[in-house]
Amino acid sequence: MAEREVVAVTGASGGVGRAIAREFAKHGAAVGLIARGRAGLDAAAQEVSELGGTPHVHPADVAEFDQVQAAAAAIEERLGPIDVWVNNAMTTVFAFIDDIEPAEFERATRVTYLGAVWGTKAALALMLPRDRGTIVQVGSALAYRGIPLQAPYCGAKHATKGFYESLRCELRHRGSGVYVTMVQLPGMNTPQFDHCLSKMPRHPMPVPPIYQPEVAARAVYWSAHHRRRELYVGISTVYSIIGNKLAPWLAERYLAKTAVDGQQTEQPFDGTAAANLFEPLDGDHDEGAHGGFDDQAHRHSPQAWLSRHRLPSGLAATALAGGAGAALMTRRRA
Repeated sequence: MAEREVVAVTGASGGVGRAIAREFAKHGAAVGLIARGRAGLDAAAQEVSELGGTPHVHPADVAEFDQVQAAAAAIEERLGPIDVWVNNAMTTVFAFIDDIEPAEFERATRVTYLGAVWGTKAALALMLPRDRGTIVQVGSALAYRGIPLQAPYCGAKHATKGFYESLRCELRHRGSGVYVTMVQLPGMNTPQFDHCLSKMPRHPMPVPPIYQPEVAARAVYWSAHHRRRELYVGISTVYSIIGNKLAPWLAERYLAKTAVDGQQTEQPFDGTAAANLFEPLDGDHDEGAHGGFDDQAHRHSPQAWLSRHRLPSGLAATALAGGAGAALMTRRRA
């Protein structure tokens, strides 16, 4: 057995991916850092070293399978056999569907969905012959419940969930020692709301309640070491997933009424000036992991802690979602 754990993280230059790299580094892991932007990767590598980990930087566009495959090979050559692969890279377009150009929709889908597929295939090629390893898909409540202004991202996360379920069936059929899990996240305070393409008049923001990326990173690290099929993070994720199963018509009406304005601040914003959809941005931005909503973001998720410690989460989640549904119905009648 290797003396240290080796992990590969896509989208590691910023946001949740940057926080995940830090979290594994705190535990002494060797971390392969994959993203397009060199400056962000180099800054992430420095943080990994400072926290006690061993970094290896490999710039790659996850939308291109050959580049992902090359990154996996380079990480194994430099750091050793990969124990954990984390598919986290994403991008999106904040806009109404009819305002999104076909090339923009395709690019967001290739990065967010096919990036996870290519990362999984590259990891499987290495892990299946060894009959060990864990693949973590970083998902979202939006893998279950689509919302306005985020059709490319919602569609990609729905697709990732379907892909992940097919893969679990195949691994079980084979009796494989390779494990795959999915972590469903709430609204996160990351730089995506500054750098993803937006065609809306005001600055985009996460759907509240907002959580710091370190909350997601702790959940991903835990999921990589515990054989839990799926982990929900944040009470809003529970509400969204379970509530949508109970009353999708209610969620649809509520989101139609609230989620367009609710995903924009009051500040005007040119969302095309610094968009990273087709090309990475120069430099290391916004403290790497955090976006501009520190004053609103929660640093902890009691729900995620309870879930990790085996509260009967299905019963609790259903009860919570029922309460949320009742509250929404009361609001609707009012």
